[in-house]
Amino acid sequence: MAEVIWSPRAIKDISEIAGYIAKESLQYAEKQAGLFSKKVSILKNHLLSGKMVSGLGVNTIRQILCGHYRIIYELLTENKIGILTGPINPDCLKIIQLSKNI
Repeated sequence: MAEVIWSPRAIKDISEIAGYIAKESLQYAEKQAGLFSKKVSILKNHLLSGKMVSGLGVNTIRQILCGHYRIIYELLTENKIGILTGPINPDCLKIIQLSKNI
């Protein structure tokens, strides 16, 4: 089972999304945050289950889908992944390799 390390940016992203959703529905915000967490938990046993981020050409930076969002992660070692960005809308994707800051 791999270790998952969340970057400060990923934590902030999820917090902001949950805060935005909570303005309309606290229940749905909690549900959505739980879905993000569940998706990331799958990576602990299936590190390569995400697809490479197109356009980068870097095999170690991958993405998983969660509804209308993508969660970007990096394979740091055989037993460790870093969540680089929290759920983001594909239309505004900008990748910054943060593995050195994790």
